Amino acid sequence: MAAAVNRTIRRVVVARLTRNPRVLDWLPVLVLPPVLIVDAQLTSDGPALTPWGVLAAIVACLPLVLRRRVGFLILGPVMTAGIVLVLWQLEPGNTVVLIPMVALVYLAYRGDRRQSVWIGLAVIPCVIISVVPFGKDVSEIASVVVRNVALCLLALAVGDNLRSRRESMERLITFQEEEARRRVGEERLRIAREVHDVVAHAMVAINVQAGVAAHLIDDDNSQAREALMRIKEASGEALDDLRAALGPLRDPALAAPVAPAAGFDGLEALTVGLRSAGVDVTLDVEPLGHVPSSVHGAGYRIVQEALTNVLRHAQASSVRVAVRREGDVILIDVTDDGTPTNAASDGTGNGVRGMSERAAALGGTATSGPLADGGWGVSASLPLATTLAGSP
Repeated sequence: MAAAVNRTIRRVVVARLTRNPRVLDWLPVLVLPPVLIVDAQLTSDGPALTPWGVLAAIVACLPLVLRRRVGFLILGPVMTAGIVLVLWQLEPGNTVVLIPMVALVYLAYRGDRRQSVWIGLAVIPCVIISVVPFGKDVSEIASVVVRNVALCLLALAVGDNLRSRRESMERLITFQEEEARRRVGEERLRIAREVHDVVAHAMVAINVQAGVAAHLIDDDNSQAREALMRIKEASGEALDDLRAALGPLRDPALAAPVAPAAGFDGLEALTVGLRSAGVDVTLDVEPLGHVPSSVHGAGYRIVQEALTNVLRHAQASSVRVAVRREGDVILIDVTDDGTPTNAASDGTGNGVRGMSERAAALGGTATSGPLADGGWGVSASLPLATTLAGSP
């Protein structure tokens, strides 16, 4: 138990320290001087430890405090002078190269690839200047220069790799945020289309049935009662559809549908309101075979919007709904003999745009416009191949 508590305390302390930039700035200055001093004392031919040697180790590491604030043009000469000083006073072994390595990792991490290349070229003369005065022969100087240059370039490579990983992560986070915003926008658009289709169809059906009931209530109570029942059914169905569309906004657990989505097999129910309003409806749905649920839902909503526009704008006496399959494409045609007005006549209404958006979401098309022999027509083409290819 005590060991677990100690580990937790250490993790908390380390996390707080590493989140503090000042601690990270001063950490190498606190760690490297003792390492240099111990290395110098373990070297057999090193000089005796003096206060000047300790001060030289500290002074040589002090420029590391500025490694995140200044560039190589300032940091390089200052550190080269500090390394010369510590080599003169302490003569440590291989550990002195840790000073420029720490700085180079940070320079490469906060710079770019081109800057790292230029720093790598500039490191070579700095290493030569630091090593040559303390070399005993040419072979020793050459080996020390090659080793230290290689270590410095390794530090640059590590910093550059860390920078590349950071940039990749930032790009990934940016992409994920943009993707999340895109999906939120698409979901809002989907909900807006669902609400528009449900409310528009229900309100038009209720308005028509209410007119029928008001007209017949004095002369034919049975038909007026039937029209009122139609109003009740239409309003109940609309409420259920609105709960299904808006439920996920209140509770994400409701995102999964609790009932099968409306599809081509539900088109017969859409024609009831038109028939009760005196419109002759012909429904011609050929056998479609296997159709993905997304195509079922989009096709149903397109037909629903087309029939809603018939009630709202067309003043038609007859409507024909044809659904057939040609290869991997579902073709929908809704034609009437009415005279379109308002938004339907210029194709700029929300419903017309919603039909096009639903079809485009599946890689298809939906168009509407006047027919050559009179009336109005809506045609949609919904491909199956794209949807099926994306399904598991």
